[in-house]
Amino acid sequence: MNDNSLKQDNQPQAGGAAGKRAGGPATGKAARVVACPVCGKPTSAAHDPFCSARCADVDLNRWLTGSYAIPGRPVMDDEAED
Repeated sequence: MNDNSLKQDNQPQAGGAAGKRAGGPATGKAARVVACPVCGKPTSAAHDPFCSARCADVDLNRWLTGSYAIPGRPVMDDEAED
């Protein structure tokens, strides 16, 4: 008998299985399918959180061209303060 066979199922165990439960990719029946933010198709592990390299490139292009913006306070000109 090894030490792992003596541990109860509800206790965390060291090794690869613990890493997957603690923040790795979801597996098993409880795994939920996440949609690609660009096209809505299911994501792939190779291009997470996108479904393909194309959708990842489309998203990057949207950030680089200013299509996406993070809201903030309006910027005031120095002349307006005088």
